[in-house]
Amino acid sequence: MAEPVMGNIPWEERPKGSTELVWRSARNPILTCSAVPGTRSVFNSAVAPFGDGFAGVFRCDNSAWMMNLHRGFSPDGVRWTLDPQPITWICEDEEIARLEYRYDPRVVWMDDRYHITWCNGYHGPTIGVGYTFDFARFHQRENAFLPYNRNGVLFPRKIRGSYAMLSRPSDRGHTPFGDIFYSESPDLVHWGRHRFVMAPAPGWQSTKVGPGPAPLETDEGWLLLYHGVITQCNGFVYSMGAALLDRDEPWKVLSRTRSTLLTPREDYERSGDTPNVVFPCGLLHEGPTGRLAIYYGAADTVIGLAFAHLAEILDFVKRDGA
Repeated sequence: MAEPVMGNIPWEERPKGSTELVWRSARNPILTCSAVPGTRSVFNSAVAPFGDGFAGVFRCDNSAWMMNLHRGFSPDGVRWTLDPQPITWICEDEEIARLEYRYDPRVVWMDDRYHITWCNGYHGPTIGVGYTFDFARFHQRENAFLPYNRNGVLFPRKIRGSYAMLSRPSDRGHTPFGDIFYSESPDLVHWGRHRFVMAPAPGWQSTKVGPGPAPLETDEGWLLLYHGVITQCNGFVYSMGAALLDRDEPWKVLSRTRSTLLTPREDYERSGDTPNVVFPCGLLHEGPTGRLAIYYGAADTVIGLAFAHLAEILDFVKRDGA
């Protein structure tokens, strides 16, 4: 199966007079609970080029507060049609396939298929791993790690001959800690060679950090968008930053932003099931132009879309970097 070719990336020019490195779509939020009947929130989801448009895997929490994954399709990356029924996974092991919960997916194209990772409930949160060729049939592999873990994010190619993943070990609940770690696998089933990547840092990322969309390979290194969390009087505040990782040894951080690239500001980011959340999960990159389209969950309730130029982000990570 050939690598998908992206048509027109979703895009809006930077607003006149703005100096923001990352700017929000004027159409935000682009997805709300109205996308799926009986759903109370749609957020923290990932997309990829597919056919003449785009496809994605979406977190949808229903009226019973059950967390599950739905597929969706779009001609332009903005107007989405979501399947009202959750994804049915083909899995050889009923123990692993049993639904406890599924949420916060990431999608990456690699080899000849779309690989999907998500937070999978198995006696606590761990990393589910699966794939699809066509967004019609979905196959589930073994969980990557023991509980407790969240934010499993695959690299889009092998590193030194092995599959590679970033994750954030956690606990059962709303973890008040979190470092990012790197792991390798020969077959996407057996994982090891775990390496420390980065810990919280002062300010907006002082409580915990976690990987966002799949890292983007550049001449400068792997660009990683990530979320950072600070604990305020009324709870957590999630913002987005960026780091540059070594291309051959991605557990080595070359630089990371001291400042945020996107932080809760708009009403749909400040008010919702979990107030004050910007949580990046999806990233589209248009190679010839360097345009970036970033999909993020807002307030654990809706999906927002933001835009940036790759060259400007790379320059900022190096200038602002710690």
